[in-house]
Amino acid sequence: MTNKLLIGSANQDKARELTSLLAGLDCEVCSLADLTDVDAPEENGSTFADNALLKATFYSKHFGLPCVADDSGLCVDALNGAPGVYSARYAGEGCSYADNNEKLLDALAPYLWHERTARFVCCAAFVAPAEDAEATVHVEEGTVEGYIAMEAYGKNGFGYDPVFVPKGSDVTFAEMTAAEKHTISHRGRAFDKMAAFLRERYAAV
Repeated sequence: MTNKLLIGSANQDKARELTSLLAGLDCEVCSLADLTDVDAPEENGSTFADNALLKATFYSKHFGLPCVADDSGLCVDALNGAPGVYSARYAGEGCSYADNNEKLLDALAPYLWHERTARFVCCAAFVAPAEDAEATVHVEEGTVEGYIAMEAYGKNGFGYDPVFVPKGSDVTFAEMTAAEKHTISHRGRAFDKMAAFLRERYAAV
């Protein structure tokens, strides 16, 4: 029987990106769009790892399949790590990417360039249903250090990409191509490590 691996994300753009990133595994990668509808679990964890594990565990149990999911966000030193796990809803429920970026830039208006240090963090979690007593759980993390720009630049990417300048660069993520961003991004780093783990797990016998 063909092994299946579920991408636990309702975001189809992300699901396609992760499916591509995990290409080459000895299994069939599927997304939530390939299965029956299910309401997403509430992401109420206090850390990125908590939320990634929450999603992977929920979808793995619901569908009885091994599942990989992630949670990520932006942590700004001058704001004591905010927006952190609230990155997607920093400006309030239902807010847009532009709303979040505007609130962040307003909060950092008094700070000079060298005081605007920040990092993107991504935690990727894999959960497989219990074969014996316990489920298989594996977590990887990727981070990228950088700074928050004085204003938004670029039209590519999404989220906080227009205001985040990775260390060693003079342009924001939103000014890079997808390929350029992937080589250094938090998500790219986390899933490169997760892919290595999964390739070993799903290696052809």
